[in-house]
Amino acid sequence: MEQYEPDRLSAAQAAAMRRSLRSGRASLTRRSLLRASAGGALAVGGLGALSACGIPPAAKTSGVSSEDHSAKEKTVTFSNWTEYMDVDESEKRHPTLDEFKRRTGITVKYTEDINDNVEFFGKIKPQLAAGQDTGRDLICVTDWLAARLIRFGWVQKLDPSNLPHAFANLSQQFRSPDWDPGRAYSYPWTGISTVIAYNKKALDGVEVKSVSDLLDNPKLKGRVGFLSEMRDSVGMTLLDMGKDPGSFTDDDFDAAIARLQKAVDQGQIRRFTGNDYTSDLTKGDFAACLAWAGDVVQLKADSPDVDFLIPDSGYMTSTDNLLVPNKARHKTNAERLIDYYFEPKPAAQLAAYINYVCPVDGVKAELAEIDEDAANNPLIIPDQEMAAKSRAFRSLSSKEETAYEEKFAKLTGA
Repeated sequence: MEQYEPDRLSAAQAAAMRRSLRSGRASLTRRSLLRASAGGALAVGGLGALSACGIPPAAKTSGVSSEDHSAKEKTVTFSNWTEYMDVDESEKRHPTLDEFKRRTGITVKYTEDINDNVEFFGKIKPQLAAGQDTGRDLICVTDWLAARLIRFGWVQKLDPSNLPHAFANLSQQFRSPDWDPGRAYSYPWTGISTVIAYNKKALDGVEVKSVSDLLDNPKLKGRVGFLSEMRDSVGMTLLDMGKDPGSFTDDDFDAAIARLQKAVDQGQIRRFTGNDYTSDLTKGDFAACLAWAGDVVQLKADSPDVDFLIPDSGYMTSTDNLLVPNKARHKTNAERLIDYYFEPKPAAQLAAYINYVCPVDGVKAELAEIDEDAANNPLIIPDQEMAAKSRAFRSLSSKEETAYEEKFAKLTGA
């Protein structure tokens, strides 16, 4: 396990956090952008959260448990992102959580208190660094933060005996990320795919099949969008160059940055965006852009001009992941909740609501009974061909993270 030392954000990393809060996936809830034309700005207090002033380095650990009170205390506390759980028509109840309680007798204290990975890390880090209970039994964070928590030894190793459905039904493409081989400490809540989206009317017959088309076709000059998230834009460019984002070198990264820089200098890329590409795409200001699949599902439903494609070179996938923090009082109950969401029926109910990639095999038939279009949508249930094209950005060391973000910030002008 890597020993934790208080993090100090470089200027580039701070800029990356600001981009994420301002316009990246962190800037808005998973679905609210598509429900309303505008939303309130998130507080930016999370920017300094990684500085950990006054918090001493934590000792190396391998996952610290406390006495498990699951047998006597029929409860589990679950922290998740907003709008990331199914709700009924009243928008006051969560049907799948209600069914879990009915079946197991375990009450879920469900809290939507994650708006941004960095901000949330700032909330829980003091307790984790001090070896204390965070007050949470289950958390949901994006893969890069999950990797950091595992490296620091701040989450507990899961008990496979409590996860039979999760072990059996986890989709192959999510089984063994490099930051948690074999899923010893985590299970995915959803997959988040990066694809190419386009506006058919704005393209006006121009053919787009690849990232190369976005970067090089002069007919698209000034009408192309890339994402302000480094792993997505650089990862898709690496794939287009025949490089594996899971095993690239510094030279490969620099070559991808140079390729993007050329497109910026030539005016090919209009701008780097977060979720706000949705407006540019539907209006036709972007003829084509990199986009997140969960948004595209909703945009396609609302606009007949919007569609997507998967490049032959592949596409990037990240995950939001479930983990049990150190000192959690109800580890077994948390594991039972994880396992529940890997049963096809509750997994289908969740996927029908949130519209992100479902990481559960065998869910298609159940989802078809709820929403046949969703069941046949490869952005929610990837078919075998699409799943084979999925690639993940490899884990980065602190040194690499700083260097890469500095180069990407220079590219985007952040």
